[in-house]
Amino acid sequence: MQSVGVKRAFLIVLAGLLAGGAVVSAAPAQRPNIVFLFADDLGWGDLSCYGRRGFRTPHLDKLAAEGTLFTQFYVAGSVCSPSRTGIMTGHYPARHRVFGHFAAPASNQKRGMPNALDPAVTTLTDLLRAGGYRTGHFGKWHLGNTPPDDYGIDQYRTESWSNVPDRGTLDIWGATARPTCTAEILDAALEFIEADSGRPFYVNAWFADPHATLNPSPEQLERVKQFRPKGVDFHGVEQVYYACVNEMDRQIGRFLGELDKLGLADETIVIFSSDNGPEDYQINNARHSGVGSAGPFRGRKRAIYEGGIRVPFLVRWPGRVPAGKVNDQSVVAGVDFIPSLCKLAAVNTAGAKDPDGEDMSDVLLGSDRLRKRPLFWEWRYRVFGRPVDQPPRLAIRSGDWKLLMNPDRSRVELYNVPADPMELDNLAREHPDRVEKLATSVLEWNKTLPESPVEAVAGKNAYPFPQGQGGH
Repeated sequence: MQSVGVKRAFLIVLAGLLAGGAVVSAAPAQRPNIVFLFADDLGWGDLSCYGRRGFRTPHLDKLAAEGTLFTQFYVAGSVCSPSRTGIMTGHYPARHRVFGHFAAPASNQKRGMPNALDPAVTTLTDLLRAGGYRTGHFGKWHLGNTPPDDYGIDQYRTESWSNVPDRGTLDIWGATARPTCTAEILDAALEFIEADSGRPFYVNAWFADPHATLNPSPEQLERVKQFRPKGVDFHGVEQVYYACVNEMDRQIGRFLGELDKLGLADETIVIFSSDNGPEDYQINNARHSGVGSAGPFRGRKRAIYEGGIRVPFLVRWPGRVPAGKVNDQSVVAGVDFIPSLCKLAAVNTAGAKDPDGEDMSDVLLGSDRLRKRPLFWEWRYRVFGRPVDQPPRLAIRSGDWKLLMNPDRSRVELYNVPADPMELDNLAREHPDRVEKLATSVLEWNKTLPESPVEAVAGKNAYPFPQGQGGH
């Protein structure tokens, strides 16, 4: 693997080539700014533009109306760190030994993980910075214990690091900070954007909301009082959760309004998504709030059924991305960010080694084409929730078909996803040839991944039914 020094040297040379006009691209002369708004544990069905009833997200709905809403967008992992690794590297996260979330060193070691994403790996922000972009990261990091400037980020304020003069780290997890954490993240992003240097910018604004533990203010709770239980003096579980989603929506609306005031809306690509599906109430810190909606899908956070990996994806670029469009044909993924966004930004991707993603820039600009490359997932640990939401360990999506199975070929499940988005009608017996083809692909892919400890319950969905002492 290349060293950090080698990576930096290569990117400096690449930046020089770019400055000399060595890159030819179909992108416009005015290269777009890019803002990536990334929610944490928000489900596919949590926004009203994705079908949530009895609750409105007007500002994200407006973003969807001004751009394109994608119904088949997938992240590369069913929890935060793997999902973020896929977006930043264009690789399936297990390639970098990112099997689960980064935690304390002892926990990382127990799972065979490093303590951070390898800084020698070329990232999206490495490439954009080398291509002349100012790069900023504000809010949640969760790529380990190495600061963002080792990943091509010029300016940052996260929960652990800040390199902004006279600005400290962002408190996004403290109980008293939770009601205002999204606002603080977006304010930090705006400060960076307003410091105009004549260069285009790329900004990660990665939220803590609606990840538990949630602690909305009385005013925020009052805005969603329709979820308050009647006749008792308690906050509703949905009231707690959707108070935070509502506040996130409000702050995004304020942020987009500021982009308008700065005259940047027409020249800025705005992307909104979530790192994985919604948390389950069985997790201790979400017992008062773990009711986010995966929409019609089976599974939640940690599951590689649709509800754990299929998330909202909104893209707005006025005059370039179709307005008011719903793309329900094209499968797009987090691993596609590097080839797609770099194409739109006229940035060379030669430094991105062996990409797993696909250039879907034409799809972002309005094409409805099918993707050419399959998508793969794996999960080595326990999945919380109902047994019906606990999937096998491996999955592949190729065309309309999705196969799930364990590495030992147990629990083989085949679904035609557009026809059966809830993954209820297992067609494995009806299509043995298709099963074998997809199984061969996903098992060969699995062999390329690093080994690490696997929890005994991974890939299982047994329930402890009562057992008698004999007889029937």
